[in-house]
Amino acid sequence: MRILTLNYEFPPVGGGGGRFCRDLCGELARLGHEIRVQTVHFRGLPRLETSCGYAVYRNRSLRRRPHTCSVPEMAAFLAANLLPSFRHALTWKPGVIHAHFAVPTGVLGWLLHRATGIPYIVSTQLGDVPGAIPHQTDRLFRWVKPFTRPIWKDAAVVTAPSEHIRLLAERAYDVPVKVLPNGVDLSKIRANPATNVPPRLVFAGRFNSQKNLAFLLDVLSGVTDLDWRLEMVGDGPEMDLLRGRANDHGFEERVRFHGWQPQEVVESIVGRSDILVMPSLSEGLPIVGLISLASGLAVVGSDVGGIAELVEEGRNGFLCRAGDAGAFENALRECLQPGGRLGRMKEESRRLASRYDIASVARSFEECLFEATITRM
Repeated sequence: MRILTLNYEFPPVGGGGGRFCRDLCGELARLGHEIRVQTVHFRGLPRLETSCGYAVYRNRSLRRRPHTCSVPEMAAFLAANLLPSFRHALTWKPGVIHAHFAVPTGVLGWLLHRATGIPYIVSTQLGDVPGAIPHQTDRLFRWVKPFTRPIWKDAAVVTAPSEHIRLLAERAYDVPVKVLPNGVDLSKIRANPATNVPPRLVFAGRFNSQKNLAFLLDVLSGVTDLDWRLEMVGDGPEMDLLRGRANDHGFEERVRFHGWQPQEVVESIVGRSDILVMPSLSEGLPIVGLISLASGLAVVGSDVGGIAELVEEGRNGFLCRAGDAGAFENALRECLQPGGRLGRMKEESRRLASRYDIASVARSFEECLFEATITRM
């Protein structure tokens, strides 16, 4: 089967959703499918690249930062990639189109479908759904939701990575949504059973208000009687705020800011850590959470969205009410206490990781892609 994959961010550009798209393409290619990826160009990247059995086509856009994409930059992606995508559709003749993210990439899939009749599936993430990140996207959705409805209605299949996103999507758009989790290649992630001394906490992702990282630093100021180190990997609009907050708490020796890093560096840093901290106000099914399970990290996070699907309470970590400083402090104390349960929690995370193996996830997506081609007949 020929699959045209569309994504407005693809590694090394973007976050976890792009990384999952890359791994899924590699696994589908291994299963014998022909795949082309149409995505955004970013400085220093090749315009055409063949890797892991599939081809990546990158077209010029206005994107300035790898970790953030503004609404005008999304519009520029659509304008720059419309004709190249049509060329794939008309000359290469894919059997199905796979659009990662309903906004903005789903627009491209919908336009191709309307013009050529090629069926498409949409794989959504958190920011695609009204109400998922209310403080960031609800104002935008008040304007664009009427225009995004056809993307969802005309798709042969819509997928979501978590039950939380499925419920929000079905409520907003009144279409059936299949839950297919994000996945990672477990064969390429080496678990570290040993616990560091002192224990090493890690966060990896965008530094924005959704991730609630200033709150995390405030919570950690309450457990300075225990020994720990925090690795912060990523970048975003709150970088300066967080550096200042760390200095205010006297964390110069405890907190290290790594900046935005390539995926292999992120995985290396996560793999050398012990506890993933995710105090997010909202979340989908974060790829860094799956990497952390596979790497054998305990998880301390907010009881929101897909984070709740990564944690078995008290077994491989703890879930806390978002913004509840006392609950987060107690959970961290439980993990950081010398001679505590951290080692057993790490072992439990490695057991739970098996449900997110990219090989089984890819076969589920393969079924959806075949289903889409059948609906065309």
